[in-house]
Amino acid sequence: MSRTPLHPTREQIELPMVLDCLSDPIRLAIVYQLAQQERVSSELRCGDFSGLGAKSNLAYHFAKLRECGLTQTRIVGTSRMTRLRREDLDARFPGLLDAVINSAARDADRLQLVPECDVAGVD
Repeated sequence: MSRTPLHPTREQIELPMVLDCLSDPIRLAIVYQLAQQERVSSELRCGDFSGLGAKSNLAYHFAKLRECGLTQTRIVGTSRMTRLRREDLDARFPGLLDAVINSAARDADRLQLVPECDVAGVD
């Protein structure tokens, strides 16, 4: 039995699913923080987001992000490393991810997208 989580192919990523997934504030915060971290490291451990909620709640959100095609998860020992699927999303929906992240950045304080959490390298 493989421990590799299932991911949709590039062609299976659907716009309604992506937009629906991004409508949740926690998932938007995860995507925003992954995007902010891209300059330093392309991946973050799921545990780096502990400030956003309980472990079981975050597991649900990470699964939704992976299933709709926004993120890719790989297992390293006991950790799950998550990254944005920027290349696939830009190929399917040019400019969408940047538009969402730029909009979220403008409203980050109001949306409380940068809570006190343990994301490495975020100042």
